[in-house]
Parts: sequence; C-alpha cells; structure tokens
Amino acid sequence: MKPARFDYHRARGVADVLGALADDPSGETKVLAGGQSLVTLMNLRLARPARLVDIGGLSELDRVFDDVDRVVLGALVRHRTLETDPLISTRLPLVAAAARHIGHVGIRNRGTVGGSLAHADPAAELPMAMVALGAVVHVESAARGRRPIPAERFFVSHFTTALAPDEIITWVEVPALRPGQGWGFVEYAPRHGDFATAGAGCVLTLDAGGRVSGIRAALLAAADRPLLVSVPDEVLGERPGERLWERLGRRWGRAPLGAEALAEALCAAHRRAVGEDA
Repeated sequence: MKPARFDYHRARGVADVLGALADDPSGETKVLAGGQSLVTLMNLRLARPARLVDIGGLSELDRVFDDVDRVVLGALVRHRTLETDPLISTRLPLVAAAARHIGHVGIRNRGTVGGSLAHADPAAELPMAMVALGAVVHVESAARGRRPIPAERFFVSHFTTALAPDEIITWVEVPALRPGQGWGFVEYAPRHGDFATAGAGCVLTLDAGGRVSGIRAALLAAADRPLLVSVPDEVLGERPGERLWERLGRRWGRAPLGAEALAEALCAAHRRAVGEDA
C-alpha cells in the first residue's frame, strides 16, 4: 500500500522543528527521523499525518558526548553507531549489546535513538535498555523549553509516551558503567533480528565484600511498556549466585521465558562485575 497524502517539510534546525509543531494545534504534524517505524505505519495507513517534518539531516542531534559519569546521546544517533562506537561499547555496553539485536544492518543504519524511544514498542530493545540503566530523556517544545523525563516515566503504554504533541526528543542522558558494576542483556527471538518474545537487561552493583549492593533491571515484551524490576530490600547484602538470580527471575518474570531471561542476564552481570566475563 501507499501512504495517504501528506505535506512534507525538511527541517533546518531544532527551532524550525519546534516552530512547525507549535503552529499545528491539531497535532496532525509528525516528526520523521530514520523512518524505520513511521513510514511502515504510513504505508499500512495505520498512521495518517497531515504533515511530515523531516529531522534526519539535523547533524546537531547526531552527536555523542562523554561526560564524567554519563554519556549523552543525540536523538539522531543511529543504532549502527550504538553498535560500533568504541566509546559506547566501553561506557554503555548494555546499550551496545541491545543495539546489535535491533533488526538487521540496513535498519540499524537508518534507525535512531530518538525514533525508537518515541515509537515506544514494548518489545523493543532500546526502551528496555534505557529503563534498566536509569536514563533521562530530554524533550523540548517551543512553548515550554526543555524538560527531563526519567525513562521509566517516559513510556506510558503500548506505543504511547509522555511526549506532548508539540515536543520532540533532543537528547538522552545515560549513566555510564561504574567500577564494581556488571551488566547483562538477554533476548529470545525466533531468529536474530525478529521481534523479541522475551528479554531482559540489568546492571548489578557489588560492594567491596562482593555482596549485592544494588540491582536495576528491566524486561521487554512483558507488559505494555518496558517493565522496571523493583528488587526487594532483603536482597541487598546477599551473596550473589544462581539461586538468587533464579529466585528473582521467578518473582519478576511473569512468563517462563521472562523469568529465564532475567535470571540469565543477572548471572552474566555477576560474571562481568567480578571480571570473569569482560
């Protein structure tokens, strides 16, 4: 099928995008980044925007900044960059691992960080990774300026976010891996590149004695949004091990595959935290 008729505008800068959105109180103007999700929906006529504002050429949002304890990703950073950039592999290894499971190389060459988060597919890799890492999504509008939204509050439901009709994602602030931490990512899919049936990502923090001092984890394809796992206080101070991971998996994985994915991700995070699996 072909998309319904629409007007097209190629943005010249962020201010131009925000102005175009502010000029349309109907909310029928949509932002086009990599087009890997929106164009498909338009071809199926599941989305019928009256106007497209193309931000794909805004190089100002296609940048990565390394800060002391975080990495800041522009909304137009491509999935392929997440997969191949040595800085991201070192500082945000969970993000790099998740990006390698997004579709195929052609998709990753076009798809963007901001596009994936705005699409808010509950089975997608990047939304889950950002929730697991405690990322902050920065959005902007002409009327209200910039506002930060924690990733766990950004995703509202199936394909629904906290973005207002006149806002766009501009930057994503992601905490970097620290000494004493390990990460894990597991995804189950019929074939590599297919939509996931289950998956989990986590960051495990150990204290100086090797005991659990923190766990932050999230599941994909387990709810109507990336599901943040809340770890009970009694887990803190425990000796890490497979029995603990299996217990947490059974508690938070609502389906057998989700439980298995979480336990496997926590096991991998433990190995990395103690230097057994770099």
